Amino acid sequence: MATEPRQRPELKEREAEFSTISGHPIEPLYGADGAPADAGERIGRPGEYPYTRGPYESMYRGRLWTMRQFAGFGTVEETNERFHYLLDQGQTGLSTAFDMPTLMGYDSDHQRSLGEVGREGVAVDSLDDMEQLFEGIPLGGVTTSMTINAPAAILLAFYVLVGERQGVPPERLGGTIQTDILKEYIAQKEWCFPIDPAMRLVTDMVEWCSQNMPRWHPISISGYHIREAGSTAQQELAFTLKDGFTYVERALERGLDIDDFAPRLSFFFNAHIDFFEEIAKYRAARRIWAREMRETYGAKREESMRLRFHAQTAGVSLTAQQPLNNVVRTSLEALAAVLGGTQSLHTNSFDEALALPTEEAVRVALRTQQIIACESGAPNTPDPLGGSWFVEKLTDEMEAAAYDYFSRIDELGGMVEAIRANFPQREIADAAFTYQRELDERRRIVVGVNDFTSDEEETPILRIDPALERKQVDRLEATRARRDGSAVEAALAELKRAAGTEQNLMPAIIEAARARATEGEMIAAMQEVFGTYTESPVF
Repeated sequence: MATEPRQRPELKEREAEFSTISGHPIEPLYGADGAPADAGERIGRPGEYPYTRGPYESMYRGRLWTMRQFAGFGTVEETNERFHYLLDQGQTGLSTAFDMPTLMGYDSDHQRSLGEVGREGVAVDSLDDMEQLFEGIPLGGVTTSMTINAPAAILLAFYVLVGERQGVPPERLGGTIQTDILKEYIAQKEWCFPIDPAMRLVTDMVEWCSQNMPRWHPISISGYHIREAGSTAQQELAFTLKDGFTYVERALERGLDIDDFAPRLSFFFNAHIDFFEEIAKYRAARRIWAREMRETYGAKREESMRLRFHAQTAGVSLTAQQPLNNVVRTSLEALAAVLGGTQSLHTNSFDEALALPTEEAVRVALRTQQIIACESGAPNTPDPLGGSWFVEKLTDEMEAAAYDYFSRIDELGGMVEAIRANFPQREIADAAFTYQRELDERRRIVVGVNDFTSDEEETPILRIDPALERKQVDRLEATRARRDGSAVEAALAELKRAAGTEQNLMPAIIEAARARATEGEMIAAMQEVFGTYTESPVF
C-alpha cells in the first residue's frame, strides 16, 4: 500500500530562512550582474598572490593533502599501537592528542589529574613517555602534529630528544606543534601562565625553531577551538588571523626578520557544516593573510605570504543521536576543506560525540578522505569553485567581516588587550547563545536532534580501562626513581634562573627534559617566576 509523503509546512515556507547566513544576506540567485568588474583579476590564479585560489599552482594535481587522524588515549603503549594501525591503513601523517593533565601542565600523579589520565588523549609526563609513544616510528620519515599549547615548548623538547636518540637531528624533523596560546584564553581555556610570559614562550619557540628546525611549524594558529566554542565563521576567521598577526608582531619586536620565520607559520581551521560558507572562509583567509604580510609587515618572499592550513571536521557538529548520520556530516565538511584548498586534513569519527573513536570508526573516517582523493574527482583541478558568483560574493563578505573585527580589536589596543577586556570571549558567547536559541525554536534543524528523530540502537564505544591511570602513575614513579636527582634539580634551577632573564628558554627546557625532569616539574619551576592565570568569566 502506497504511503502518502509526509507534508512539512515548515519546509514549504523557508524562503525567509535563506535570507541570511551568519548574519549576511543571501540572494535568491547570484549572477554576473552582481560581480565586480575586476573579479577575475582580484582572485588571481592558484599559486599567485593573493593566493585566493590556493597557495600552490598545481594544488592536489601535484600532491594530495596530508591525511591525518587525531589519535591519543590511555597510555603511550595504546596510542603507539593506534599510530601503527593508522599508518598501516594509509594515513600519511601523525596527529597526537594529549590528555587533559598533559594539556594543563600537570603530571599524572597530581591531585588535579585524578580521573582524567588518558581519558581525552594520551598521558605524557616525561621523555620516557615520548620515547615509548614513537617507538618503532622513524621520525625522519613521517611528519607529526601535536595538539598542545601552554606546555608546547616542553613537548617539543621531548620530541627533539626522541629524534636525537633515533639519529634524526632537529633540522630533519618535520611537523607542527599548536602553541597557539591566545586562542586558549579566548576559547579552549587550557593555560599555565599569565598572558605576557606565555607569549614570551611562544616567541622563544618561533625564534629557536627558525634557527634550528627549518622543516618544523612552531605555531599552528588555530581557529578550530574558537569555532568549537560557538563562534560564527566570520568570528573564527577574524580572531584567528588577528592572533596570527599578534604573533608576527611579537617576533618582529624580538628582532626576527619576517622572511626568516613567517614561512613556518601555519593555520588550523574548522571545517564546519555550512558547505559554501566554509569554502569562502578559507579563500578569504588566504587573501587577507597575503595582503597583510606583504603590505603591513613587509614580507618579500612568496613563502611568507602563503597561508597554509590544516583542517579538521567540526566536532561540535557531530550528534550523539543517530551517530551514523555523522559519516555524512564529516564527508561534506571534508569535501569543503578540500575544495577550499587545505594542505592537511583530519576527519572526525562518527562515534566521537559518545566517546573516543573505535578502530572501525577511525577507519571509516580515514576512508572518507581516501574516497574524496581517489574517487570524487575533486582534487583534479585547483579551486574548482573559483569564479562561482555565489562563492566569490561569500568570499568578499567574509573578508569584509574580518576587517570589521580587526578595526574593533585595534580600538581596544590589539588582541592581547581585547582578550583582557573579554571582547572575543563575549562575542563567541553571544553567538553560541544565538545558535542554541535557533535550535530550541526549531529555526535551525539538526537532523536526528530536533527533527527527523527516531528510536536508536546503542552504538558500541571505546571505553578506557581505569587501571591505565595507575599504570601511568607507576611509570612516572619509576622514571623519578631511576633518574639522577641532582641533575634534575640543577636543570630545574637553571630553567628557573633563565625564566627570570630575557634569554630564550628553549635550550634550558631541552636540558631539563634530557635530565628526565617531568612536564609538571618544569611548569612548576616557571610558575615560580611567571605566576599563574585566573580568568574573569563572561556570562
